[in-house]
Amino acid sequence: MILLTVRTVPAPYLARFFLVVAALAGVLGCAQNGQSALHPAGPGAERIADLWWLMLAAASAVFLLVVFSLYRALTHRGRRSEPQGRRDEPVATKWVLAGGVALPTIILTPLLIFTLHTLARLAPPKSGSALEVTVTGRQWWWDVQYAGAGSRLRTANEIHIPVGRPVRIQLRSEDVIHSFWVPALQGKLDLVPGQVNTTWLQANRAGIYRGECAEYCGLQHTRMQFRVVALPASEFSYWLTAQQRAAVPAADSSTRAGQAVFMSSGCALCHAIRGTPARGSGGPDLTHFASRQTIAAGTLPNTKGHLAGWIANPQAIKPGNLMPRIPLEPEQLRTLLVYLGSLR
Repeated sequence: MILLTVRTVPAPYLARFFLVVAALAGVLGCAQNGQSALHPAGPGAERIADLWWLMLAAASAVFLLVVFSLYRALTHRGRRSEPQGRRDEPVATKWVLAGGVALPTIILTPLLIFTLHTLARLAPPKSGSALEVTVTGRQWWWDVQYAGAGSRLRTANEIHIPVGRPVRIQLRSEDVIHSFWVPALQGKLDLVPGQVNTTWLQANRAGIYRGECAEYCGLQHTRMQFRVVALPASEFSYWLTAQQRAAVPAADSSTRAGQAVFMSSGCALCHAIRGTPARGSGGPDLTHFASRQTIAAGTLPNTKGHLAGWIANPQAIKPGNLMPRIPLEPEQLRTLLVYLGSLR
């Protein structure tokens, strides 16, 4: 019966059906990578999801009502033997008023009230009542700085937060408009040059939640990702204390040689490593670089092989980024990788 039904459906409609099914499968698949707004993991995303499901239910009810009304109109019209003339005008007017005025008012008024209530509950916590983090969007990576830990605690493309505690996020941009979005934790908010916008994050359970730039910002917009790492309170305190420390001093000949390459090759002009003369600010702070999970704003896993390729030719991996190609001899590259791998 199903096969017979499929064969009788016109090809264009069948193609659209499978397209919709594929799109739904893609949306449901997002739930597996921690980037689904329909599987919230924090109170902010839960409130947004509640509103979404309510709007979906209302829209579905209206859709079914319209389809039913259309069906009734078509079947009723087919049975009519002759036009009724002006006697149908009052009935038509009532249907227009009911369907065009009364029904939208009945449906949209509660949705408006619930939306305003949701927006009020999504307001960020007051300054001083929550952990504060400043996130600066750049082409194409995220600069992360923790307030209250001094200007020393600075990282990139990863935001660590404690489970069950709201974190106030101040958003800035150094170049163009970006958009900060962690679907499983919160709605999106733009980063506008010359302006500070504020949002907040809170995770109900430990885990890694993917975030991304949701505003087209240039050539590598799709490779401007970040991760929110939610840790239990004790683990977060340990991480915060460890991140405040300066870099581990070079302990052996290979590490010292790699540090010398870092200082002499131009890396120190753009990157900072606390505890060393490197004070650059154009690129990510590398003080605890080896503890990060990815490089180039989520483009590659942070492994020695990927890092070697990134240093050797960053434009081949992420065209248009501001990191220049640094010519190094094989031995220089090897020792530099050893040194960067020691920065935990």
